[in-house]
Amino acid sequence: MKIPHQMRDFHGSLLGMLTRQRLLRHIEKRLGFFRAVELTGPRQVGKSTLARHFLPANHPNYFDLELPAVRALFADPEPLLANAEGLVVIDEVQHAPRLYQLLRYLIDRPDRIDRPGQYLLLGSASHNLLKQEESLLGRVATVEVTGLTIDETGWEDEEVAKLWLRGGFPLAFLAPDDESSLAWRQSALDRYVRTDLPGLVGNVAVPAVHRFMGMLSHLHGQVWNAAAPAQSMGVNESTVRRYLDFMTETFMIRQLPAFHENLGKRQVKAPKIYFRDSGFLHALWGVRSLGDLLRHPHAGASWEGFALEQVLRLAKPQQAFFWATHQGAELDLVMLDGSRRIGVEFKRSSVVGATRSMHIAMHDLKLDALYVVYGGPHRYYLADRMEAVPLWSLLPSRDVKTGAP
Repeated sequence: MKIPHQMRDFHGSLLGMLTRQRLLRHIEKRLGFFRAVELTGPRQVGKSTLARHFLPANHPNYFDLELPAVRALFADPEPLLANAEGLVVIDEVQHAPRLYQLLRYLIDRPDRIDRPGQYLLLGSASHNLLKQEESLLGRVATVEVTGLTIDETGWEDEEVAKLWLRGGFPLAFLAPDDESSLAWRQSALDRYVRTDLPGLVGNVAVPAVHRFMGMLSHLHGQVWNAAAPAQSMGVNESTVRRYLDFMTETFMIRQLPAFHENLGKRQVKAPKIYFRDSGFLHALWGVRSLGDLLRHPHAGASWEGFALEQVLRLAKPQQAFFWATHQGAELDLVMLDGSRRIGVEFKRSSVVGATRSMHIAMHDLKLDALYVVYGGPHRYYLADRMEAVPLWSLLPSRDVKTGAP
């Protein structure tokens, strides 16, 4: 969706009021060590706004490949980049599929050691989907830019509810009212299906993808099974798997893999699927207000996905899974960080207790700790190494991994 310049400037100034200092410091740290840093994430999530903290958009070293004239120049980018000094920003890098081959050469040029260039690359799809001909392995650091999190918007009940309802895309969150936010999200989804996805993956059946996204919204938080949507759409299972993978690589869907090891029990091996942004999920459901959301029959699944994203974005575990057995035991999230194993369960209710399934997970998976992230305001222990924690405990100043205040 095209945003008028005046509206972009207005929302850009509002976004500047939000605290994204943690993310800016992380990018700055990576730029202090790597010759190239790649910011990946969906469109309109704020990557360009972050890049402009390091280089203004009118700087001659700032190239926005969304603009057709700039994209035409990048048919042969070497004359533009060969003698560039200092930081170079290349926005919407997916429009230059052979760029990485040139960047690898420029980074390794021995005659430029005394005046090395540095590159900040912004892309709206994962590197797996871009299929660049050359790898910058060891030369580039990747930073995923997600939607806003509770440490950036505030953890008070009203702000958390707003973030849950509208999602973390800045223009959706900062809209003057819920109706405007919903209109933006609906338009963004339409552009994603009609323009963004085809531009990255080639020809797709737009009406079929629209239908598929609607089906996925009702499978949010469930174990993936391609058979039902394939049958409903009248296509084979490989087609719906391909659509799902495209949406995963463009940051619309999270496929949370199943954790399994030799326990002597039959364990679920298919992934769970979640919409990464709760606001887009609610737009697909037609939810217009917080009242509508609280009355929705799948409000619990929505809150689970919202809280899951907050945990993953703030805790940043090395690996993340869910766990389930065919006997009925399950755990919403298993985080591995070095030798530590942390389990997380999500409950929207205001009071929670330890369940049999949690005790089975603690024993079978040999967890160091298990946290129940719930909708109440207080922390309290449920059992040995098992604690109920509200969303505010996810903030960086309160370590959910150790339980430290």
